[in-house]
Amino acid sequence: MFLTLAEWQAVRLTLLVAIVAVLASLPLAVALGWLLAKRNFPGKFLVDTIINLPLVLPPVVTGYLLLVTFGRQGYIGSFLERAFDVRYVFDWKGAALASAVVAFPLFVRPIRLAFSAIDDRLVQAARTLGARPLDAFWSILLPLARPGILSGSLLAFARSMGEFGATIMIAGNIPGETRTMSLLIYTQLDTPGGMEQSVRLVVASIVIAAVALAAGELLERYGRRRLQGPEFQKAAA
Repeated sequence: MFLTLAEWQAVRLTLLVAIVAVLASLPLAVALGWLLAKRNFPGKFLVDTIINLPLVLPPVVTGYLLLVTFGRQGYIGSFLERAFDVRYVFDWKGAALASAVVAFPLFVRPIRLAFSAIDDRLVQAARTLGARPLDAFWSILLPLARPGILSGSLLAFARSMGEFGATIMIAGNIPGETRTMSLLIYTQLDTPGGMEQSVRLVVASIVIAAVALAAGELLERYGRRRLQGPEFQKAAA
């Protein structure tokens, strides 16, 4: 399957946007996954609702909210541009921001489930041996939740690759700058012969997304088997 120069640019930009979106949101996703799985606090339902809101909101609405917040006239956007010369509107960083926000619910959920499946007695045993809460988190909880974290990362990566509505609202559709695979397919369909031209990118998108989803599912299954293994059951007993 041979891609044109414009299609390769869209593929590279899509991969860059998806990778940056996953890496930038990883610390927050792990922190919120642990918080929702292991702690009860006032407003927990509200936090959970806000995290999952991008799943049910139309992507264009999400993009509008991002544009209002991170645009050049928005409070955060104007501050970032004045203080750090960072701009999100009509920039690939805006596409990464939109992808991160839309994919965030799929990122947090596997991490939350992974932390929920860990027996609290493992942490209690570590505390009795003198481990501090942070030490127990880094040495016990985080390694055991690693399959869920990797699974969530791959799901978020796959979702980020297919992002369209929020991206076009904040980043636009600029060739070589913000035109991802989804935007290029949309653009091709508006040109004569575009249906035939878009087949290559459609196939490439399906292959990459399918591989990411399959890898995420395998990691999630591995994590469940690991937590149900005799060594961890014995440690928790």
